[in-house]
Amino acid sequence: MALNLGTVSSHTGRMEAGRSKPVGLPFAGPVDVERLEREVAALQALEQRPWPERVLGYLKRTGPGLLQSAVASVVAGASFGYDLLWVQPVAMFLGVCMLAALGHVVLSTGERPYRLMARELHPSIAFLWALATIVASVIWHFPQYGLAAGAARDLAEMAGLQVYATNAGGGRTLTGTGYAVSFGIGFLLLSVAIVTTWNYGRRGSGIRVYEWFLRGIILTVVLAFATVVVWTGVDWGALWRGFFGFRLPQSPEGLQTVLGAIGAAVGINMTFLYGYSLLAKGWGPAHRTLSRWDLGMSMFVPFVVVTSLIIVGMANTIYDPAQAGVVRTDLRPVDAAQSLVPVMGANLGRVVFDLGFIAMTCGAISAHMVVCGFTVCEMFGLEYTVKRYRLFTLVPVVGLLGVVTSTPLWLPVVASAMAFTMLPIAYVSFWILYNRRSCGGQPFWADWKRLGFNLVLAVAVILSVVGAGIQLKTRVWDRLPALLGRSTAQVVPVETHQWCGTGAPAQRAG
Repeated sequence: MALNLGTVSSHTGRMEAGRSKPVGLPFAGPVDVERLEREVAALQALEQRPWPERVLGYLKRTGPGLLQSAVASVVAGASFGYDLLWVQPVAMFLGVCMLAALGHVVLSTGERPYRLMARELHPSIAFLWALATIVASVIWHFPQYGLAAGAARDLAEMAGLQVYATNAGGGRTLTGTGYAVSFGIGFLLLSVAIVTTWNYGRRGSGIRVYEWFLRGIILTVVLAFATVVVWTGVDWGALWRGFFGFRLPQSPEGLQTVLGAIGAAVGINMTFLYGYSLLAKGWGPAHRTLSRWDLGMSMFVPFVVVTSLIIVGMANTIYDPAQAGVVRTDLRPVDAAQSLVPVMGANLGRVVFDLGFIAMTCGAISAHMVVCGFTVCEMFGLEYTVKRYRLFTLVPVVGLLGVVTSTPLWLPVVASAMAFTMLPIAYVSFWILYNRRSCGGQPFWADWKRLGFNLVLAVAVILSVVGAGIQLKTRVWDRLPALLGRSTAQVVPVETHQWCGTGAPAQRAG
């Protein structure tokens, strides 16, 4: 999917002329200059080809992308059936457009986004953007480990281990075995994340095997849901209405879920990560069109296909029309895995489901650590070194405690207040930079394509404000009474450790 951002100004042409070598990032390893020069020459030649040839050329150069989060889709399908199929595509489209605007600025100038924002707008805006990114990455690290631990305990139960015990009040708590399984999976994921993040950009054979293993696990889950959809059939009328009816839930909780998801399609830490990931590849002005194709083909299209398959699969198997509109935050792995029973049976479907969610948390945990690694350096103006980067990747490691505990109540309140307040400000900042001549932009009315794209960005900004308002109300204002009466961490009884209410990893993380 190509997102046309309009023509390039003469100022951009002067900036391109002044860039004789790729920027790269020190901790990401050296950029293969010769390979990059060949790629730039090929891209410039591709721009002169007919449109069908250009499409094929960009498709061949986009990387494989797989979904890193499916929790929200599981809940949506189980709670609302086909009705909310439109939400994820709309949310991700707006988020991808905002990332495309940021990528256009970064690739036009070759500057690190933090320094660019500090110079062009104000240092305080850049500092708060980075601070919100770090806080969000740390706080939302907890639920990733909690999600992985919940799946691991479910696998342990299948193996005949007793991970839960019933307390005097009738609730369930973890046994010694439950704690061992929880911390075991936590330390395993942390070890793997350290190896991968500390070798960010240095794609050795071990890293490639690990990445393709994770993709294989997630792909297995996706194919299982695709088989479920084929096996159980599709209600084509409901499918059409789900994508194009733009139905909204009647309950306040459901409405808040939809608007909040649309307004925060791309988390604050993802906005920080994306620009630096482009620089780490050594990309420059010649890669602007390719970057947009890459966003479309490796993020948007896989996201829409996979989330749609999961929603339809859950709607065909788990959704109860008698409880339509009730948000199912009580789902556990054993419940959600019932959607795979028609094609895999109860036990195999449960194993595949659990492994799939563990694989998804691996991606989210690694992403949080990478973000913190370079964000701390940028905030304090420190020179990039491998030692500093590796040290700062350990900032969110405290989230490992999420395998058995909740965060102190005040932490997610503060994190939500910062992240959801800063997200609309970051969106507005990207919008301004995209249209600023000093960043390779032009006035938004320069041509109809640029005007149309700016209108999309305006919608994204407006909905981010609405979404931020909803999230601030539910995650901050509504929690203030409890905050005033309790502020210490505690072990969470299993029945309140919401497996599907812990937040969405990866692309929606933060």
